[in-house]
Amino acid sequence: MEMIVLKVGIVGANGYGGAELLRLLHHHPYIEIENVVSHSTKGTSLTKQYPHFTKINNMKLEDLNQIEINEEIDLLFFSTPSGVTKEMIPYFLEKGKICIDLSGDYRLKDGQLYEKWYKKSPAPSYYLQKAVYGLCEVNRKQLQLPEVKLIANPGCYPTATLLGLIPALKEKLIDPDSIIIDAKSGVSGAGRSPSLGNLFAEINENMKAYKLGEHQHIPEIEQVLEEVYGEGVNISFTTHLIPMTRGIMCTMYANLTKEITTEEMTNIYRLAYEDEHFIRIYSPGESPATKNVSGSNFCDIGLKVDKRTNRLIIVSVIDNLVKGAAGQAIQNMNLINGWDERTGLEIVPLFP
Repeated sequence: MEMIVLKVGIVGANGYGGAELLRLLHHHPYIEIENVVSHSTKGTSLTKQYPHFTKINNMKLEDLNQIEINEEIDLLFFSTPSGVTKEMIPYFLEKGKICIDLSGDYRLKDGQLYEKWYKKSPAPSYYLQKAVYGLCEVNRKQLQLPEVKLIANPGCYPTATLLGLIPALKEKLIDPDSIIIDAKSGVSGAGRSPSLGNLFAEINENMKAYKLGEHQHIPEIEQVLEEVYGEGVNISFTTHLIPMTRGIMCTMYANLTKEITTEEMTNIYRLAYEDEHFIRIYSPGESPATKNVSGSNFCDIGLKVDKRTNRLIIVSVIDNLVKGAAGQAIQNMNLINGWDERTGLEIVPLFP
């Protein structure tokens, strides 16, 4: 039996992201869940909220003050809406806790950008600069620095988008001002709180674009792409809600800067991600599907050089609740603790 070395708490455990954290952490050999927090459903049991945890985890959802007084907790996951953790996290950082934030409050280094896109006041600049962007395959060295205490877990759309674009952009094989991202997500990405747009009758047999040119993930994607490219990057990014529960597919288009074949581009991507367990590059002629990653921490990428239009087409798929949220958060936890980053995450995708 493995020794438990880390005690964790989950804030926002009643949402879909929090429930995925609980499901995945159940398989993790090095942690013990100390507290699960939910402001809206405090006092109820997990099995009341999620019957699939019966005989697995029947912890009681508590108020935040239970974590505030629990000195034994080493690390906290925050699976909350944006605008919440900017008030909470500084308190816990000052108490020496490691914080992994799944909301968007610490992803943007520029507080004014956050205010513009999220329509809320930003977190203090001091903590924004302390936060490390937790895209594991890109920021691994930074995440492994001993002083890291605050991780800004990437958004679900940015995860799929960035992992799909970075190898080509890094090698300057695509024009950064020609990038078009056609992104589609299952309805779980909207969270568990009921709303008119998420009703079955509204979603079923329907598909709609939303937040045209105004999605809060645009500056997050551009921020990382600019760091990779070294210059400004402007993207066209359109999101769609589709009638399925889990999954994100980002189909991306960009003008090529040199002649190259699909086979050559595929080899560049395989070389870029050759040491990345959770990235799977498809062979030429094959295309990823959301079912191929469902319930797992994988990101699957397919490529096509369209010689007729001189464009690169990239298809990137993830499970929005796993690689796009809880799975990546656990991967980050593994990295900062020096564990094999696959620990607790080697789960075969669900199919069909």
